[in-house]
Amino acid sequence: MNPLLLTDGYKLGHREQYPEGTTLVYSNWTPRKSRIEGVEKVVFFGLQYLIKEYLIKKFNSEFFDQPKDNVVLEYKKFVDNYLGIDYDVTHIEALHDLGYLPIEIKAIPEGTEVPIRVPMFVLVNTKPEFFWLTNYLETLLSSIIWQPCTSATIAKQYRKILTQYALETDKENLEFVTWQGHDFSMRGMSGTESAILSGMGHALSFSGSDTLPVAKAYETFYNANVSKELVIGSVNATEHSVMCAGSKDDEIGTFRRLLKTYPTGILSVVSDTWDLWKVLTEYLPKLKDEIEQREGKLVIRPDSGDPVDIICGCENEDPVVAKGVIELLWDEFGGTTNEQGYKVLNPKIGAIYGDSITIDRATQICERLKRKGFASTNVVLGIGSFTYQYNTRDTFGFAMKATYVEVKGEGREIFKDPITDDGTKKSAKGLIQLYEENNQIHFKDQVTKEEEKQGLFQTVFIDGKLVVDEHLSQIRSRLS
Repeated sequence: MNPLLLTDGYKLGHREQYPEGTTLVYSNWTPRKSRIEGVEKVVFFGLQYLIKEYLIKKFNSEFFDQPKDNVVLEYKKFVDNYLGIDYDVTHIEALHDLGYLPIEIKAIPEGTEVPIRVPMFVLVNTKPEFFWLTNYLETLLSSIIWQPCTSATIAKQYRKILTQYALETDKENLEFVTWQGHDFSMRGMSGTESAILSGMGHALSFSGSDTLPVAKAYETFYNANVSKELVIGSVNATEHSVMCAGSKDDEIGTFRRLLKTYPTGILSVVSDTWDLWKVLTEYLPKLKDEIEQREGKLVIRPDSGDPVDIICGCENEDPVVAKGVIELLWDEFGGTTNEQGYKVLNPKIGAIYGDSITIDRATQICERLKRKGFASTNVVLGIGSFTYQYNTRDTFGFAMKATYVEVKGEGREIFKDPITDDGTKKSAKGLIQLYEENNQIHFKDQVTKEEEKQGLFQTVFIDGKLVVDEHLSQIRSRLS
């Protein structure tokens, strides 16, 4: 598809709506509000993907490298019929003649945590006749970038919580936290690109992921090499169809066959196809010798019910249900008590819960395990679309707004501040400078052009070319 069609329809008329003599439009991308309690900084991530995949690859292959008459006539056909007019496409022809996007993007480094209301990057046209292009690109940029920023921020919050509880209950095992949050979201996202972008955001904070295309995406867009570094990883794991195929009457036989099929390494077995409690109290005791003699860990995976109660136990007349998965595994397989006084399961056995996990439930699971005397690292959490798909651009109030224009050679500081709004939609004004003070990023608006150049913004894309090409490891290091 011609990428110039990847826009909101109302953008089509904006070129003639700007004041006559407009030659420059300067806009910024900013998270304006947090709707997640306790999160006041947002991770900047995804711009390099957008630049490589859309501003370079798709604009070249689907527009600039196509015959001019073909792409312009196609564009005109759709716009004419959409608006019901004879649309003037001379500006589209001129862009094709130019042969590249006359846009400069200046940004902070990806992986930086940015306080709410602080801009992450700015766009400006580099040729006066293409002033209209800056905000024409808003729709495309917004639709791509809000999700990787949002998922990376949420993943970082999970990482903070899991790290905090690991420090409190099992500080000798901190390296395990990178595997404690596992991405289970792909099947529940709004599409494959959505799943990849969100999964890439998750993988900035965690190594565990079942979103396999993230590995390829990181090689393609962020210079990773899966043969030389850990990008994402996972383990052998069953699904319900496997357990059902083995039959309810011989579920223990399925467990036994799986243990023989995978004599080494981590094996995750979904265990609530029928009766989780029977698996824990009847089957596993009978398989104990085989599990303990195996060179690896068997991970029990329940996927239904209230995650907190299933893992940690709850008030219940049934003493088995009251104990929960971790305590039942401890009763059968034991383990050790670490120097901090918390119980750590036998390394031959473990648990993962992968359904309906949220930040709040993750916190409750860790807290209740701690209260029961168990280390938080006894469980892995499968973080799925219940976390990553239940978000919108408004989760962090992302918006791209113009704050400076030049008309007939005169600079104008512009802004919006709706009287009917609570202040969320109030924009910056004029040119923007980012600076760091007390290890926190701040911004000043209404600065001079020289002051803007002296700030933290760096040119990453200009006139169709990528200037900064970062590696996944750099971004992870910056975020850690």
